[in-house]
Amino acid sequence: MKEYSCGSLRGSDEGKRLTVSGWVHAIRDHGNTYFIDLRDWEGLIQIVTKRDEINEDLNERIRAINRESVIEITGMVKKRPEGTENKKMPTGEVEVEIEELKILNSAQPLPYHFKDMHKASIPIRLKYRYLDLRHPKLQENIKTRARITSETRKFLDSQGFFEIETPMLTKSTPEGARDYLVPSRVHKGKFYALPQSPQLFKQMLMVSGFEKYYQIARCFRDEDLRPERQPEFTQIDLEMSFITQEDIINVVEGLLRHLFKEIKDLDIMSPFPRMTFYEAMNRYGSDKPDTRFGLELVDITDLIPEGISIFKEVYETNGIMSAINIKGKGDISPKAFNKWKSYVQKFKTKELANIKIIDGEAKSPLTKYLPDDVMKSIIERLDGKDGDLIVLAGGKNTNIWRGLGELRLKLASDMNLIPEGQFNFLWVVDFPSFEWSEEDKRWTAMHHPFTSCKKEFLDTFDKNPGEVLANAYDVVLNGYEIGGGSIRIHDPEVQERVFKVLGIPPEIAEQNFSFLIEAFKYGAPPHGGLAIGLDRLVMVMVDEPGIREVIAFPKTKMAVLPLGDAPNLVTDEQLDVLGIELKPEVKLMLEKKKENPNN
Repeated sequence: MKEYSCGSLRGSDEGKRLTVSGWVHAIRDHGNTYFIDLRDWEGLIQIVTKRDEINEDLNERIRAINRESVIEITGMVKKRPEGTENKKMPTGEVEVEIEELKILNSAQPLPYHFKDMHKASIPIRLKYRYLDLRHPKLQENIKTRARITSETRKFLDSQGFFEIETPMLTKSTPEGARDYLVPSRVHKGKFYALPQSPQLFKQMLMVSGFEKYYQIARCFRDEDLRPERQPEFTQIDLEMSFITQEDIINVVEGLLRHLFKEIKDLDIMSPFPRMTFYEAMNRYGSDKPDTRFGLELVDITDLIPEGISIFKEVYETNGIMSAINIKGKGDISPKAFNKWKSYVQKFKTKELANIKIIDGEAKSPLTKYLPDDVMKSIIERLDGKDGDLIVLAGGKNTNIWRGLGELRLKLASDMNLIPEGQFNFLWVVDFPSFEWSEEDKRWTAMHHPFTSCKKEFLDTFDKNPGEVLANAYDVVLNGYEIGGGSIRIHDPEVQERVFKVLGIPPEIAEQNFSFLIEAFKYGAPPHGGLAIGLDRLVMVMVDEPGIREVIAFPKTKMAVLPLGDAPNLVTDEQLDVLGIELKPEVKLMLEKKKENPNN
């Protein structure tokens, strides 16, 4: 039906009689002349005709056309009159003069036009997502995502990897986010789980002898959402046998260099910089630091004398004192500074103090507590100059890192310190293997329970879990963790010791992971891997604020799919087949929702 696309016509096509089809992007009646901008997924072409040169039937059909109707035009390609060319459009040199017009589908009045989509609410936009997706920017995002996926396959295929699918219906296992459960009709009372990742199965593939695996894998996690998180997402998942951490890093850097060259025509320098977990936390307050700007955190714990009452929490928690030098902000008002204090308190940083450097002198409430030589040492360590503002906080290290790290990001955004079009890659390595959960009063795995520790901790990790470093690594881009992985445990005895440290009883480990432990007993090679978040990578590459803009049909922050109305109710008959009955309180809640859907 389409001899040519709307966006392909150029001056060289002058004199051709052809047919084009698409959506009516705009229609303008200029007295005796009609102009129609016709759009398809490759661009726009201007359609033109004069009212007094066509019959009344064609006049009526043109007047009846609504914006976003789908039409077919047959006509002659002509050069636009001199002086009317549109240099902003690739097709702006030519136009098509109407000879025949067919209305293939007449659009009703729109709930909103995609050009005004940012004025519409998110639920409305997602309900009519097919209108959103007509926006050239979103179409370009989705096409770029497809190209990234294709180029990923090309690169990994060239490196000797094989793409292998793993099951979507698996078993529910602990140590992770909540699973999405799928009831079994055949095995009433039993449930499948949708995979949070292909973790166990890709390790099974290594045991099976497939030494280089990858998969563009769909994953599911029932967790609270945020701009870069959705309940279902996609990973570029890879695993290799007989390798070291360096081998994984080299492959991933090669893949990312390939993608940026093919998609954005950018040469990414490698090797990427590396930073240990503790260095990242101490300097940036984050294990996924954005290194495109300064405002680094500076540890000043050693400069603070013991026994000062206002720093009581630092001493009691074996915590830290950290500071940031904000250049040129020494004139900040008390009101503005109090807003920063309120902001960091959201992240459990209880207090924020400041030192203003004015006319070469330190002005601060802390002068009541700190001797002059201590104040001078703090200013020197932070390279404080006249007009600068030093903000300080002290307490438990995780609270101080989080609060100042988030403040750092807010300041960079408010002060326009983040350069556009810059891509800063970084490897964060040497993560702790375990972290203490105050809520559960036990050790948990910082990455997952199948991550190996570094060799020097192998014999003692169960004695001092808090000091153990893992063979784990994350690749960070512009403040986003776009990928993470580790060298895995392949020794069944070591794996069982890890389960014990994590407080997973032997019977629970047997119930959930017996097939993995058993497989390790039949010849398991050393292996490791990494998963790149495809949605997040695309989001950063196309400069969008959230992954919703690079997913064709995303869900709301309440995990609702407005287009198609999911999740939805099912009939009692469907539940009966599965051997399931809703609790009385759930039935009552649903009845109330029927009566008041907006509540």
